[in-house]
Formats: sequence, C-alpha cells, structure tokens
Amino acid sequence: MLRSPFVAFPAAALLAAQALTLAFALHAPCATADVYKYTDEKGNVLYTDKPSTLPAERLNVQSRRTDLVDAQARSAADQERMQRNAQAFDDERAQRGEQRQAAQLSAQDKAERCAKARQRYDAYMSSQKLYEQLPNGERRYLSSEELDAARASAKASMDVMCQ
Repeated sequence: MLRSPFVAFPAAALLAAQALTLAFALHAPCATADVYKYTDEKGNVLYTDKPSTLPAERLNVQSRRTDLVDAQARSAADQERMQRNAQAFDDERAQRGEQRQAAQLSAQDKAERCAKARQRYDAYMSSQKLYEQLPNGERRYLSSEELDAARASAKASMDVMCQ
C-alpha cells in the first residue's frame, strides 16, 4: 500500500496546497493565449486562436488586468453622459411637440379667420344696405360707392385669409 507523504503530515499538505494555489494565482494574470490572423479563401480577414489554414500571422496580443476603480469611474461617466443625452433628447422632443402644437393652433386660427372673413363677405354680398353705428347709437347707411368699397375690402380680406 502506497502512502502519500502528505497524509502523515497534514500541516505540510495544507502548506503545499496553499503554495500551489499561490503559484496559480500569481501565474493567472500573466496567462495569455496565442492569437492568429489569416485570410480565408473568400478574402475575409479572420482572427482565431486555432487557425484552420496556414500560413497565419501570429499576433502579439497583451492583456492587462482592469483597474476596477477606473472601470467604475468610466461607467459612471458613461451613465451621466447617457442621462444628459436622454434629457437633451426629451427637451428637443418637447420643443418639437410645442412647435407642432403651435402650428396646429396657428392652422386652426387661420381656418377660423378664413371662416369669419368668408361670412363677412357673404353677408356684405347678400345685403342690399349696410350701415355703420355712430357714437350716439344712430345708424348711418352707406352709399352705393361705400357699399361697393366695403364689398371689395371684404373680398380682399377673404382672399388673404383663405390662401
């Protein structure tokens, strides 16, 4: 029966396991894999750790451990930038909405003014006499020339408002 030397000395086995673990831990950051670059038959450039065709160019790829504090700072800066961009986008969208609403109100206002101008023109054209209200409450009827001028003015106003 074979006996391991570590069975007789459990402290030594523990020490050996710790030493082995430490050796692997120290060696792990230095571990790298070979990276190859080659061009396939279709002319595509490919990167791999196991080239399927030769010749393949071996690349010197070096990696390093990521500084956790630096990575968190970059992540926080990225999030802040994304929030600023989202806020700017929301502000721009709200401004476009306000502009659209103003354009709709403007279109509604224009339609209302056109309708009023058309009613005024129709009323001037259908009436035989027009009058103006004097400050003392009496009416002064327009002459034929004044009536024609008022109708022409109403027509011009309707044409401008209803374009």
